[in-house]
Amino acid sequence: MDVKINKGILSLTEGDISKQDTAAIVNAANKTLRGGGGGDGAIHRAGGPQILDECIKIGGCETGDAVITTGGQLAAKYVIHTVGPVYRDGLKGEPQLLQNAYNNCLTVASSNGIRSISFPSISTGAYRYPMEDAAEIALQAAVGYLKGHDDIELIRFVLFGAAALKTYEKKLKKLS
Repeated sequence: MDVKINKGILSLTEGDISKQDTAAIVNAANKTLRGGGGGDGAIHRAGGPQILDECIKIGGCETGDAVITTGGQLAAKYVIHTVGPVYRDGLKGEPQLLQNAYNNCLTVASSNGIRSISFPSISTGAYRYPMEDAAEIALQAAVGYLKGHDDIELIRFVLFGAAALKTYEKKLKKLS
């Protein structure tokens, strides 16, 4: 599903974030940036040791912040690493931290001249953020950014599984 917003496109697809050919992909990382399971591990494995070397030099990332490294051997030239919140009950600042993660990734992309970016659904795996709530926050951040900025031409959400894709499609239809 693709929707035009301002001068950009917001796209939803099911797939593997590590195989995207956008200028940057987003890694839903842990605070150490040393790799982990799921998409984080897949990005580090596919991108090779250069990504980890740069992550070690950076030293870590706080929840809601974002940092950039090379894409190593990935099709994407860059990886923007962000740490989403671990979901507890939604009352410990998780919505704002998740919104910050998306907004900070987009700000890093813009400040590095990146015109296309692929996101996973941040925090909805091991960090247990409810998919419905996370999709709404993610899409509001993306739509808001595209409405206010002309520099990013494509924001793609690469979702793991048909259920996640359907949730995002339903939320996007309500927003657009």
